[in-house]
Amino acid sequence: MIGDRVEIVVDAGGTTRTWDVTATRAGRRVEVAHGRGVVEVSEVTRGGTPVRTARFMSSRVLALVEHPASATVRLADDESPVLPLPRPA
Repeated sequence: MIGDRVEIVVDAGGTTRTWDVTATRAGRRVEVAHGRGVVEVSEVTRGGTPVRTARFMSSRVLALVEHPASATVRLADDESPVLPLPRPA
């Protein structure tokens, strides 16, 4: 959803650096994957195609904070459709 955001804090040898990966358009989301010593944060389209990707060594990551989109930021096309109730005969 637009407004999804992940904040990554990394040890940069005596100091810390912060990166933000944000879902910039409607229908996109931010996904986090980790394995084999790497943390990968990607902005992904509805179809699953990664648009932007950030990779970090997991030994250097100090904090990974996920900020989900608030309900007021979500757009109508981001929500699932509401199906009408069947009418009695």
